[in-house]
Amino acid sequence: MWPNPRIPYQLARDRKRLEPLNGKPIMVHLAMNIEYWPFDRPMPRGIIPAPHGAAAEPPDVPNYAWVEYGMRSGMSRILDMLAERNLKASAFINAQVADVYPSLMGAITEADWELVGHGWFQQSLKQVDDELTVIRRSLARLSDVSGRKPRAWLGAGLAETEDTPDHLKAEGVEFVHDWTLDDLPNWMRTIHGPMVALPYTLELNDVPAYAIQHSSSDEILKRLEATLAIYEREAETQSRILTFGLHPHIIGVPHIAYYFEKALDILASRSDTVFVTSSEMGDWFIEADGTHGAELLPFNDGPPAPASQ
Repeated sequence: MWPNPRIPYQLARDRKRLEPLNGKPIMVHLAMNIEYWPFDRPMPRGIIPAPHGAAAEPPDVPNYAWVEYGMRSGMSRILDMLAERNLKASAFINAQVADVYPSLMGAITEADWELVGHGWFQQSLKQVDDELTVIRRSLARLSDVSGRKPRAWLGAGLAETEDTPDHLKAEGVEFVHDWTLDDLPNWMRTIHGPMVALPYTLELNDVPAYAIQHSSSDEILKRLEATLAIYEREAETQSRILTFGLHPHIIGVPHIAYYFEKALDILASRSDTVFVTSSEMGDWFIEADGTHGAELLPFNDGPPAPASQ
């Protein structure tokens, strides 16, 4: 049996060596989550609780404004920061951003960031009545904006139902970022054939670091330096993906952006790093791995049954 119904278990040290992209074994992925939090709905997360012991109810002005700051000032700061360094991010983006923040969507497409599906607005697929309709609607809107159908997906809140990967594969999505279980991509089982699970991160991620763990402003830089100390040793024998999970209302505030800028400069100055977008990472893996997930084909209908006791 498989403990994981989608991705067979494998000890990381037993994986075959994947040849580095352009000879650079540390691939850096900037995953910018760009989200629409409707004013008339409960906020998905907050930075400040409601006063006097009351539950926060819409309109939740301070927490809405916290996120809206990111869509105004934070995104401006990050777009400029990356453009100055000739770097691109993957935009993990709610499709409704195209209609609610059209000038921002224009700036993102002008910067040639890759658009990655992230739902219609910031709502878990577990909470919607018809997730397939949400997936189709989101992919279609992003296709209209960019002229290219998104190749990858990250669920809002990394949430999936039992059917989500099957729906994504059926709709032509090649890569999914919800499964944060490895430093490298993995082949994933779906009923429509294998697809690729790409790394994301809950560690080099500004939400856990700042909004949940309340770390100091330089935390993102400290975590990067510690990660590189391990990765540079491991990269002698195996490639590594180094992902930043970012949100403009957090990473884009000045006292944190200051340290993120330092982190970017450290990474850009190294001889063993290359910056990639979501599909660039996925295409590299498919070629370097070479199997196209063939070992999963016998299990399209489900993982192996547990052995009888």
